[in-house]
Amino acid sequence: MSPRTDTSGVHAAADDYFSNRSLRFLHRLAANNTKPWFQAHRADYEAHVREPFLRLVGDLQPALAAISPHYRADPRKQGGSLFRIHRDARYSRDKSPYKTWQGARFFHERRREVASPSFYVQLQPGGSFVGAGIWQPEPEVQRRIRQFIFDNPAGWQTAIGAPRVRASFVLEREGSMVRAPRGYPADSPLIEDLKLRSWTLWRPLDDATVVGPGLRAALEADFATLAPLVDYLCAALDLDF
Repeated sequence: MSPRTDTSGVHAAADDYFSNRSLRFLHRLAANNTKPWFQAHRADYEAHVREPFLRLVGDLQPALAAISPHYRADPRKQGGSLFRIHRDARYSRDKSPYKTWQGARFFHERRREVASPSFYVQLQPGGSFVGAGIWQPEPEVQRRIRQFIFDNPAGWQTAIGAPRVRASFVLEREGSMVRAPRGYPADSPLIEDLKLRSWTLWRPLDDATVVGPGLRAALEADFATLAPLVDYLCAALDLDF
């Protein structure tokens, strides 16, 4: 595999995506979250964050297709997997115009038709992570997932309890219901999972991994580990996997 040359003239392996410059840009953006500063440093954003992330997205497509032909890693600049860096601050007290991270969602082909689980990668200094699942869907979708877990407990326990999952990933419980959802027994062995409003697994990625040559291989392995959760949630929502 031939080397590439980044904008600083330093040669890097083709499997290198992010660098310390990527993290430095986001760190500086957090301290200078204004439109004038971002516009003055847009070239750094494009060279060290957006372009390498788009390349990573494209390079992950073969592995994702091997996991499921119904999931997409879309490297288009607009409307693809990469989220915009701009914040929607219309309903927030925080009027900062930019996110201080960059994220990408690897989505189901029917995402525009129905709520569906995704794979996700986030780049953030000291806060990068990889995960999968469905985050705070509408109440009707929550009800469908809860009922499916209640009716199919063994499959759920397999999806979240496999040794590789338990060794590395966390089931996100932030925002869970305080009481048992209506219609479910409070003494159910899965009651804490039925209280969830999001069903996601995630694990942190340290900065050394993010800027190192093994990032793509690590994400491909993580996607494979997370696939049973996504498969289970697709089944709950009558989606092909």
